[in-house]
Amino acid sequence: MKKPRIAEWTELRGIAFLAIVMQHSIAEYIYRADIEQPDSIMLTMIYHLTRFGTPTFVFLSGVLLFYHHRNTKPEYPRFIRKRFGDIYMPFVVWTLIYWLAVRIFTPAFWRGGIPDLRSLVRELFIPQTGYHLWFVIMVFQFYILFPLFWTGAKAIQRRIQNTSRFTPMQVIMGLILFAAALYALLMQWSYYNMGGWTESMSEPWSTLLQYRSYSWVMYWFYFLLGAVCAWSVNSWRSWTTKVLPWTICLFIGMYIWLGYDVLRGSGDVVNLNISTYLKPTTFLIIMAQMFMMYGFLVVMQGKDTRFQRLLSWIGRYSFGGYLVHALVIYAIAYVTRPLQLSGWHLPVTLLSFLVTVGIALAISWALSKLPGSRFTVGLMCKPRSIPNSSAAVDKRNSPERTPSPGPTRSPGTSEPF
Repeated sequence: MKKPRIAEWTELRGIAFLAIVMQHSIAEYIYRADIEQPDSIMLTMIYHLTRFGTPTFVFLSGVLLFYHHRNTKPEYPRFIRKRFGDIYMPFVVWTLIYWLAVRIFTPAFWRGGIPDLRSLVRELFIPQTGYHLWFVIMVFQFYILFPLFWTGAKAIQRRIQNTSRFTPMQVIMGLILFAAALYALLMQWSYYNMGGWTESMSEPWSTLLQYRSYSWVMYWFYFLLGAVCAWSVNSWRSWTTKVLPWTICLFIGMYIWLGYDVLRGSGDVVNLNISTYLKPTTFLIIMAQMFMMYGFLVVMQGKDTRFQRLLSWIGRYSFGGYLVHALVIYAIAYVTRPLQLSGWHLPVTLLSFLVTVGIALAISWALSKLPGSRFTVGLMCKPRSIPNSSAAVDKRNSPERTPSPGPTRSPGTSEPF
């Protein structure tokens, strides 16, 4: 029997996608030379509303993996083969697309000769033209190592069940707090110390530290939270709604602090890297935002509003939208970069965000209807079965129809994140 679909996960994925597109839209405009200070400050404020985006995708990856494999360990060859087709192959396809898209607008590309294929190979490990594709490389490491994570999680689960001194919930909360402290310490080292370590270390360790944001090690805590959520969905829902007032307060406090921190540390040009994911204070606002968003979505469950249906639709096509959205931003920038936008950077950024979201999701939806969609947007739609004539007549003549037992996954769709 298929496990019931958890509606807020798809909705949360849709919100995370919107946050990431907004981040990249802001990054396109905030560093331009003609930007005025009011626009720069406003874009920084909006930017800090979106920091939860990428870590939330890691969280949801953990949620879906542990939810679908709560009771049985996955058969690794079949498991990794499916994820390779659903996740890594779209990454390879879009890496090639971005590599070509950037070069065909370069005059040297048309002067003949053999293209530099070494740069294409490099893109498969350190994406530059498809700058956002680093995330696929990072998150795919969790899929490769998932059997190890599953074995460790099962061992911890057995220990918790055999504990008599404390309740399971107390043990889980203690483990989460301990893991959060370790992760915060890792973020402290990453932001304040690892930059200096790279200068004193030899290869390949210095390179690994330099590109540490590509490693699963820097995001493991969000994946761990996904496992906790997947194994106790009802408890997680209850807890996120109970702590909602506290997460709102924490978010407001950290939002003010991060804005002040960036403005204090920047010169004439705002430096958004001060709010990098790999920083203890950013970790706190991400946690506050993630729990707050989840709590709001739980409170909204059962209302079936247009807003929820829109978020679900966005969430369904978010992976393909994520893969293609930077290409849309490139196309928009091709038009806007020659323009003088002094005093207009804020409205142009918001307009670019809306256009990018609409076009990226439309492309993702369109590609999902074509053959081979699994390798382009990670979605695979099965053809609808055509009922025979007698069955169709019986259905039309039936006095009543059996209602659906509840929300289920759309047939034939894949949810890579």
